[in-house]
Amino acid sequence: MIKGLYEAHLPVKDLAISMEFYKKLGLKMAWKDEETAFFWIEENKSWVGLWEGEEYQTPYHPSLRHIAFRVSYENMKNALSWLQSLQIEVVPFGKRTSIEPFVRPHQGNASVYFNDPDGNSLELMCSIEVSDAYKHMTNKLSLQEWDELLTK
Repeated sequence: MIKGLYEAHLPVKDLAISMEFYKKLGLKMAWKDEETAFFWIEENKSWVGLWEGEEYQTPYHPSLRHIAFRVSYENMKNALSWLQSLQIEVVPFGKRTSIEPFVRPHQGNASVYFNDPDGNSLELMCSIEVSDAYKHMTNKLSLQEWDELLTK
């Protein structure tokens, strides 16, 4: 029945500023009115809606004001330099101090985090193949540590 995610929504303070930010990420405008703008994540498959209003003041929590964009593992390796080339500040996840992309072996994914102009948490995320030997690992590994582990 369910085939994927069609839409997600984020609150923003200034629609014009937010629109420029999401265009900078390479997302294509789907449509806009006075208070909302929708950008295709995957054209005709999924989009993100930006809603201008006071709700942007809602305190961040991982269950609120967060979207993860799917990328390939190869793109993840270049994510930090790509975001920095767009003058987007990368932020550490949770209690981590490093901004480097990291792997969660037990979840089978890798991530890097950044915020939009309104403090909405954005993530680039990819799936990774994890052999049964590593699926128990709950610690977070840098991409370099992960690649070294796989070449042992």
